[in-house]
Amino acid sequence: MTAPDTSASVVRLDGPWTHRDVAANGARFHIAELGDGPLVLLLHGFPQFWWAWRYQLTALADAGFRAVAMDLRGVGGSDRTPRGYDPANLALDITGVVRSLGEPDAALVGHDLGGYLAWTAAVMRPKLVRRLAVASMPHPRRWRSAMLKDVKQSAASSHVWGFQRPWLPERQLTADDAALVGRLIRDWSGPRLPDDEAVETYRRAMMIPSTAHCSIEPYRWMVRSLARPDGFQFNRRMRRPVRVPTLHLHGSLDPVMRTRSAAGSGEYVEAPYRWRLFDGLGHFPHEEDPVAFSTELINWLKDPEPDR
Repeated sequence: MTAPDTSASVVRLDGPWTHRDVAANGARFHIAELGDGPLVLLLHGFPQFWWAWRYQLTALADAGFRAVAMDLRGVGGSDRTPRGYDPANLALDITGVVRSLGEPDAALVGHDLGGYLAWTAAVMRPKLVRRLAVASMPHPRRWRSAMLKDVKQSAASSHVWGFQRPWLPERQLTADDAALVGRLIRDWSGPRLPDDEAVETYRRAMMIPSTAHCSIEPYRWMVRSLARPDGFQFNRRMRRPVRVPTLHLHGSLDPVMRTRSAAGSGEYVEAPYRWRLFDGLGHFPHEEDPVAFSTELINWLKDPEPDR
């Protein structure tokens, strides 16, 4: 499976940024980039693609950074490979893109699944990660613990359990022109709902052939590996602490990832760690209040000595 040509018009949305493809870790990845300066690599979550970072691309570029938003493997304009959706390999995609961009390192900014992978990359390839910012996602070990031990978190993430069924989740995601994508984005947002154009954009991106399947595969691994040797091995690897300055961002009204689940992640960071809770925002703080989110992020990126 590779990205069909029909995806280009859907994914390569116009803006001040430029689009191109880069090769990394045996696959081809679509990126949108804007600005010059230290690299900030933006990693989207589910059920989205690079465009989720449209506000941050311009804000970061204006602030003197090279802002790059990539489509994760299997999503948007990137290759849809038949396998390779475990977090260790997806993290190598990310650090491979950093190298392909000719940069010595990057500040990784990840949301939701992109945040899970950003945590992973910071542990697995610490020399390539200058700083780490994660929104709406706890550290992978914290996520595992919350999903297994916290009944309320398990219920809040019911979609993840639902993804374990074969083929039915893909059909549900694409039914009625991906109407479920629109419902999820609106249901997971706080009071500041996305406009119809944004919802329609995400629905169209999910309709690109194979996208639904590839979007679900990482979550299938995350659950099915809980009782498998590869899952135990990954969990052990993630004991290694994050040793770069870390900014953890979360919406107080996030219905998918409870604040309590995310807030304990600082124990895995042996570096300056800053927790920022956005009152009145849901699962997509970077889109629900892009000015507040971007301001917080940029101020932290520019702070030479971020406080613990």
